[in-house]
Amino acid sequence: MLIAFHKPYGVLSQFTPDHPGQRTLAEFGFPKDVFPIGRLDQDSEGLILLGNEREWVKRLLEPRHGHPRTYHVQVEGVPGQEVLARVARGGLDLKGHRTLPCQARRLDPAPNHPPRDPPVRFRKSVPDCWIELVLTEGKNRQVRRMTAAVGHPTLRLIRVAIGGLHLKTFPQGTWRELSQAERRAL
Repeated sequence: MLIAFHKPYGVLSQFTPDHPGQRTLAEFGFPKDVFPIGRLDQDSEGLILLGNEREWVKRLLEPRHGHPRTYHVQVEGVPGQEVLARVARGGLDLKGHRTLPCQARRLDPAPNHPPRDPPVRFRKSVPDCWIELVLTEGKNRQVRRMTAAVGHPTLRLIRVAIGGLHLKTFPQGTWRELSQAERRAL
């Protein structure tokens, strides 16, 4: 079984809380024998996969199989082309890890994502914008660390695709088992 889930903000990508009161995957009624394949931070949203087939863990998580993951990132400030080119080139030093090349572009117009609860902080004196990053690696909090490293901290982070599987209009907090065609898209 392989499941796609639209993880809401504030939910841990695990079934047991680290601290009392934390929201976890346990509240969404998944079949008993599935486990998360990869993670999204508690303060990130979007597409996550769960399953009970070990071969998918290898295929999706081992770096040598590097498959694309697409993120929409609302950042503080408006990064110019030279900043996006620096991100895309790779080689950003994130405390001992050098990033691989990726794709980076500004999303204009901004994507039409539903508002987050709680809302993203808003400051009249500091503009923000949306960028799209497509990575083939996934280190801990990598997208947030990359945008901070180039002077544009992340305000909101949504994984919108894994391989060819897109979140699109998949409602937040819902899940479904993937079809064979969707599995092939990964």
